[in-house]
Amino acid sequence: MTEHPTTPAGKPTSYSRVTLSRIMTAVDVNLYGTVHGGVLMKFVDDVAGAAAARHSGGTAVTASIDEIVFSEPVRVGDLVHAHAQVNWTGNTSMEVGVKVVAERWDSAEDEPVRVATAYLVFVGVDVGGAPRAVRPVLTETAEDERRYKEAEIRRAHRLAKRRAIQAHRAS
Repeated sequence: MTEHPTTPAGKPTSYSRVTLSRIMTAVDVNLYGTVHGGVLMKFVDDVAGAAAARHSGGTAVTASIDEIVFSEPVRVGDLVHAHAQVNWTGNTSMEVGVKVVAERWDSAEDEPVRVATAYLVFVGVDVGGAPRAVRPVLTETAEDERRYKEAEIRRAHRLAKRRAIQAHRAS
């Protein structure tokens, strides 16, 4: 990958990895007695933002949530861990992947259960809020390389969808 003269030096994927953990409480519950999806969405955005800021070396803002999938309910008392890393970088944007797992309060010796996955796009911004260059992400493992390539596919789909909608609106 050739770096642009104003592009900061790259950082390995592992540099951006962040984990946040919290115990879910009664204030997090929805009408069905499980943790509200919005609570988990904020948790996902928080951990992704920390990974994006760490990787980019400064402020990064959420541009989009590309996808979030809830696979299992979270209950009050569960210890929830959100793991994030930068999967891909462009000139000013980054894709951050997030995996959320829960340790069940009533079976703490069992393996954590995957409860959600998400992909978010962040943009590095300067003090005035204008986009700024972000450093390239340097893949370290075959898994990192897979994530990078899949992030490029998601980006291509986002851009194609945007073009199709703009074309439809123009007609």
